[in-house]
Amino acid sequence: MKILVSACLLGIPTRYDGVSKIDEKVISLLEKHVLIPVCPEQLGGLPTPRPRCEIIGGHGWTGKEKVVDEFGNDRTENYVRGAKLTFNIARLLKIDLAILKSKSPSCGNKCVYDGSFLGKLVEGKGVTAYFLEKNGIRVLNEREIHLIPE
Repeated sequence: MKILVSACLLGIPTRYDGVSKIDEKVISLLEKHVLIPVCPEQLGGLPTPRPRCEIIGGHGWTGKEKVVDEFGNDRTENYVRGAKLTFNIARLLKIDLAILKSKSPSCGNKCVYDGSFLGKLVEGKGVTAYFLEKNGIRVLNEREIHLIPE
């Protein structure tokens, strides 16, 4: 299968803090699958490192919220642009599914931070996870790779 993967899970230092979150279980998928790294935040024009961002509203992305950084700057346009470009890559390369970083305001597929910058998680999706799923691409996080069909 061709799997779109958050670049930070593959050891590429693309996270907001300039480091990676390498995940050996995700790396091990290279034995059987083609993994394509992406960072929606970078595709959306944000630098690395960058200020932390969260989705305002307390329930993840549904298309109506704003994404702001910890200094109050509106970064919604960057996140939406990154989600659209990530989808374009997925469509162009005929991706079978995506494995995205949990809890991220872009990539979280089950929960994200609530927008208070106090570390509180809520059920909901990040911008890219929402956009990919809305367009028919299955999204898993790094803790769900056991769900990938053999």
